[in-house]
Amino acid sequence: MRTSSSAPSAVSTTTAAFSAVLVVLLAVLVPLSALSAWVDLEIDDTDRYVAAVSPLSSDPAVRNTVADLVTEEAMRQIDLGPLQDTVREFLHQTVRSFTTTEAFRNAWDAANRAAHQAVAAALDGDSGEAVTIDLAPVIEQVKQDLVRDGVPFADQIPVQRTEITVLGPGQADDLRSSFRWLRYCSIWPAVATLVFLVLVVGVATVRRGLRAGLWATATVGVGFVLGAIVLRVLVAVGRSRVLDEVPDGDRDAAAAVVDALTASLRTTVWVVLAVGAALLVGAVLARLLLRNRRSAADMR
Repeated sequence: MRTSSSAPSAVSTTTAAFSAVLVVLLAVLVPLSALSAWVDLEIDDTDRYVAAVSPLSSDPAVRNTVADLVTEEAMRQIDLGPLQDTVREFLHQTVRSFTTTEAFRNAWDAANRAAHQAVAAALDGDSGEAVTIDLAPVIEQVKQDLVRDGVPFADQIPVQRTEITVLGPGQADDLRSSFRWLRYCSIWPAVATLVFLVLVVGVATVRRGLRAGLWATATVGVGFVLGAIVLRVLVAVGRSRVLDEVPDGDRDAAAAVVDALTASLRTTVWVVLAVGAALLVGAVLARLLLRNRRSAADMR
């Protein structure tokens, strides 16, 4: 009798321990898979990078930052005494209006296509280098259009390297090793995670039956949910840390860029969360249905 009673207990303990290990493993693998795939498929791909930040040409924070930078650079070359503030306001409004045009959107895309190479180089570069977007191509286009339209003093707008800081040098140094490691991992953690889950559920079903397979599926669901939560926390903490070093004048624009680049990660959070919840609820309902059928069969 002792042997028969201890056997189920041992099996239950083993199952619980295995489930706990699986949940913890998924809580690590899910964020790792999402982040490494994000670096490989978006951050390292120029077209996807540009596609992610292209809509920011319509973002008010980006437009205001560009208008402020262009105006400040231009006014350093102009001295009109008591008319200085009037001209400053006029030029700012004119540049702000230009940021609503198709020409600005094209210039913004061109600037970010060039910036992607600089971003990739900065993440692979030496310590002390910030990650920035150079607005010189945008300023060049602004100047050409304003001069063509006969805007006063537009020809005095200097076209030189003018940067929006996206990642301060300290934070860039902290993230370089992580980015290199994630880049090395590529999409393989995601592939390995899926193969591992199929094997876990499949082996549990083949060796111990449908109920064990459903239990493994429910455990996977819990792991997915926990992994999605961990990923969301990492994205939020990373965003906060990145913006800590950004100058106040660039912070709104930098926040818009960071949010645009991490939008796919936030979408991944919801997708993984939904899949995990579906697996968990589906497996639990299936086990309850199976138990009710067995109870009905026993009563007969």
